Amino acid sequence: MALVRLPVVLVLLLIISISLGMAAADSAKDRDECTQQLAGMATCLPYVEGQAKTPTPDCCSGLKEVLNSNKKCLCVIIKDRNDPELGLQINVTLALGLPSICHVPANISKCP
Repeated sequence: MALVRLPVVLVLLLIISISLGMAAADSAKDRDECTQQLAGMATCLPYVEGQAKTPTPDCCSGLKEVLNSNKKCLCVIIKDRNDPELGLQINVTLALGLPSICHVPANISKCP
């Protein structure tokens, strides 16, 4: 009985590892796709890192531009906020509140 379960477990582990690899590849693809657009939101960093009390008008216009061109890019920032390669300390609460403060409609709850 245990010998019959071993192949099933191995197949499940293989499926899981393939799925994780595909998710990592999708994340890297999304990040590459959004790099240029997210550069327009560089002026938001002082706010989302907690160094400024309010976002600048340039930040809000950059956010609006990103959301108009590719809503997925805002999700990339939130999803990758703890990535050590980025070297950023993004406060998620501030980042999630940015669309409301900037009066730019966004539904971040739809982020994958």
